[in-house]
Amino acid sequence: MHSPGSQPPPRDGPSPSSTLPKRKSPTSADNINPRDHVLLPNPNHKRPRLSSPSDPDPSRMSKAMGKRPEIIDLTRPQTAFQPHKGAKKLEIKNLRTASRLQELEKYYNKTKQELQEGVQVIFEQKQLRLPLERLYRGVEDLCRHGDSKELYETLREKCDAYLKDHLARSIEVEAGLSSIDALRSVYKHWVIWNTQSTIIRSVFSYLDRSYLLRNRDLPQLNDMIISLFRKIVFVQAQPPGAKALAGICDLVDYARRGDSRFDPTLLRNSISMIHILNLYAKSFEPRFLKVSKAYFQEFAEEQSSASLKSYISSCEQLLAQEGYRCNAYNFDSTTKIQLMTSAHASLVENYSDKLLDDSSIAKLLDENAGESLKALYDLLRSSGIQKRLRQPWEDYIKKAGSLIVNDTSRGDEMVVRLVQFRRSLDLMIRDAFNKDDEFTYTMRQAFGSFINDQKVLSSWNTGTSIVGEMIAKFIDLLLRGGLKTLPKEMLSDVQDRVNAEQSGQASTGDEDAELDRQLNQALELFRFIEGKDVFEAFYKQHLAKRLLMGRSASADAERSMLAKLKNECGSSFTHNLEQMFKDQQMARDEMASYKAWCEGNGHGNSDLDLTVTILSAAAWPSYQDFPLTLPDHIAAHFERFESYYINKHTGRRLVWKHSLGHCVVKARFNKGSKELLVSAFQAVVLTLFNQLDEKKGEFLTYQQIAENTGLSGPELDRTLQSLACGKTRVLTKHPKGRDVKSTDTFTVNTAFMDSKYRVKINQIQLKETKEENQGTHERVAQDRQFECQAAIVRIMKTRKTMTHANLVAEVINTTKSRGAIEPAEIKKNIEKLIEKDYLEREASSYTYLA
Repeated sequence: MHSPGSQPPPRDGPSPSSTLPKRKSPTSADNINPRDHVLLPNPNHKRPRLSSPSDPDPSRMSKAMGKRPEIIDLTRPQTAFQPHKGAKKLEIKNLRTASRLQELEKYYNKTKQELQEGVQVIFEQKQLRLPLERLYRGVEDLCRHGDSKELYETLREKCDAYLKDHLARSIEVEAGLSSIDALRSVYKHWVIWNTQSTIIRSVFSYLDRSYLLRNRDLPQLNDMIISLFRKIVFVQAQPPGAKALAGICDLVDYARRGDSRFDPTLLRNSISMIHILNLYAKSFEPRFLKVSKAYFQEFAEEQSSASLKSYISSCEQLLAQEGYRCNAYNFDSTTKIQLMTSAHASLVENYSDKLLDDSSIAKLLDENAGESLKALYDLLRSSGIQKRLRQPWEDYIKKAGSLIVNDTSRGDEMVVRLVQFRRSLDLMIRDAFNKDDEFTYTMRQAFGSFINDQKVLSSWNTGTSIVGEMIAKFIDLLLRGGLKTLPKEMLSDVQDRVNAEQSGQASTGDEDAELDRQLNQALELFRFIEGKDVFEAFYKQHLAKRLLMGRSASADAERSMLAKLKNECGSSFTHNLEQMFKDQQMARDEMASYKAWCEGNGHGNSDLDLTVTILSAAAWPSYQDFPLTLPDHIAAHFERFESYYINKHTGRRLVWKHSLGHCVVKARFNKGSKELLVSAFQAVVLTLFNQLDEKKGEFLTYQQIAENTGLSGPELDRTLQSLACGKTRVLTKHPKGRDVKSTDTFTVNTAFMDSKYRVKINQIQLKETKEENQGTHERVAQDRQFECQAAIVRIMKTRKTMTHANLVAEVINTTKSRGAIEPAEIKKNIEKLIEKDYLEREASSYTYLA
C-alpha cells in the first residue's frame, strides 16, 4: 500500500514514468505489463564494454576505489562517445510480434476479473487467493488506465447486491421476534460488514485517493460502504434496523426498571454503531426522547402518591441514573441536555404544586431533613423555579416563629428557642440552599414580621414588645452563666469553625469567641425588634444586678456587649449604660478616699469592713425602698460614711438601698467556725440570735424577728425561708416545713456543718411577677407617649404646617427605632398638644403655634 505523501499525486490514465516490473518470462503474453518497454533485449546478451580492460580509465578506477587519481591523462576521451568510429549497431532478439493494445486489454480484463473474485471471496469470509498487494496494484493500474469510474460502479454494485441478497436476509433470519434479538442480529452483521469493508478499503485505497478524493459527485469508499448498509438495513421498507432502534430503547427501559435482561455492552456498542451510521440524530434521538418522556410521566404519576420526601428522593435517584447512563453509554451531550430538560419538565414543573406544598415543606423543615431539602432546591434550581420555594419558606418561618412567641407557658425559653430556630434555618441555608442570599433575606423579613406582629403579642397583654424583654433576659443569662447555660445544639459545629477561620475571625473553638458568637446571635434577634425601648429598660435592670452583685461571668464580655449595642443603636441608647460602668469605677475611688479619711481620723482599726457603691439616680433603675433596722454598731458606720460624703459633696443626698446590700458574717457552730456569705436582710436576722442563750433553750418567734428587723410580709418570709428551709440551713424552724408561717419559732442550728469554710447562702429570689413586668411595660408605654409628643413638636417646628396623614407617617418613621406607635395613639397625642396650644387644626392640616 502506498502512503499518500510518499509520491506525487497519481493521475488517472497511463504514466510514461512507470517502473519496470520483474517478469518471469519475456515471451509469456499473459505476463505483459503496460508499464514494460516495447523493445525487450535478449536476457543472455551482454552489453559490450566501452573500453578495454587492459586500459582502465584512471578516473573510473578512482571512483571505484573511493579516492581521486593522482595523475589525470587529459589526452584520453572521458566518455564512451567516439564520433570518429561512427554509430554502433544494437542487435534485438526475440522481438515481440503480437499487438501491444491487445495485450494491454487482456491484462486489464484479467485484473478486473481478479478484483471481482477477490471482493466475492471477502464477502464469503474466505482466504484470498492473491495477495492484497497484487490486488492493490491491479486497482492502481486500472485507475491509471482511466477505468476509475467503472471500477467504483462495479464495486458499489457488488456491495449493494451482497447487502441485499445475503446480509439483509441473514439479519432477518437471526432477528427473532423481539426487538433485542433484532438489535443483536443487526449489530452482529454490522461487525461482520465492518470487518469486510476494512479489507475492501485497503484494497481499493488507490481508487479512494486518486479518484474519489477529487470527485465531488461521488462519496468516498467509507461513506459509500456506510450509506449502503444504512440504506439496506435501516431505510428500506420494513427494514430490520427499525426494530433494532426500538431494541436500543427497550434496553434503556430495562436499565431504568432494573430488568435482568439489560445488556450494558450491547447498549454501548449499539449507540456507537448508530453514531457511525449517522442515524443517531435523525432516527434514534427523537424516538428515544419520546419514549423517555412517556416513562418520566409514568414514573412521576406513580410516585406522586408518595410523601414529598420519598418523591424527592426518587426523582433525585432517577436523574442521577439518567445522567450516568448518558455519560457511560456514549449518548450525545445534546441528548443528555434534552433528556434532562424533559425529565425536569415531567418530574418537577408538572408537579411543582406537590413540590411546593406548604404543609409538606413545613414537615421537612420540622424534621430538619437537610438532604431532602437540598435535593428539592437542586431540582427546582435546575428547572429555574427555585425562587418559588421562598414563599413556603417564609410562611413556615412566620408560623413556627409565631408559635414560639405565643407560647406563654415557656416564656423563659422563648429566646433560646428562637436562637435555636434561627440556628437551624442558618444551617439549612448553608447546607441545603447553597448559601442563597434570597433565602437569607426572606428569613430576615419573616423574623421581623412575626416578632413585631401585634396580633402575636396580644396573648401576653403587655402592649409592648415581649420579645425585647426576653432577649434582655437571655443576654443576662449568657453574661452571668456563660456557655454552660446553653444547649449543645446551639454551639458551633466544625463547619462554623472552619468558616470563622477562613473569614479571618477567631475560631469558635475558643470559649470567648464562642460566647461572642452567641451574643451576636442574640443581637441578630434584637435587630428585628421595633420596640427597642423595652429591651433597654429590662437590659438596664439586669445589668444593674450583675454589676452590684458581682455576678458577671466576664467583664470583657460586658464591655463587648455594650460596644455592640452602641454600634447598633448609637451613643444615646447606651449613655445610661455607660454611666453605670463609670459609677462603679467612681465608687471604688470614693471608697479608697473614705478609707484614707478614716485612718486619718482614728477610725482605721474597725471590726467592720464597709464598702459603699454610690449610684447616679438618673442612670440606674429605680428600686423599692424597704425599712430595715440595723444593729447599732453597723448603723454607726453608715452614719459616719454619710456624714463624710455629704460634707465632701455639698447638695447631694444619699438614699440607702438595703435590698441590694450583701455581707460576710462569721458564725461559730459545734463543728467549727464558718464564714457565711449572705444578703443584708439575712445578716440582720442572724445577728438577732447573738442575744439568745442556747443552753436555756431560748428562741425567737416570727413576730419578734419582724419587730427587731423592721421587715415584714414577703421579704421577711423569703429571708427566713432561705436561712431555715433552704439547702443551707443555719437556723432551725419549729415546726419543720418548707413554708414560713407567722406562728413559727426559730433557733440556731448548732449542728450545722459544711465541707467549705466560706458558705454562700442564696437569698430565695422571687421571679419577677406579672404585675412587676406589666409595670415595666406600662412605664415604657408611657415614655413612648412623651417621645411621641416630643417628635410631633420637633416635626411641626420644622415644617410649620402639615396634613394629618403626612404628620402621622413622619412620626412613625421618626419613632420606629424606639418602638412602634399605633396611628390611633399618635392622633391622641396630637389632640393633647392642641389642648396645650402647641398646635392648631385648620381643616385637614395642622399648624405649629409656638
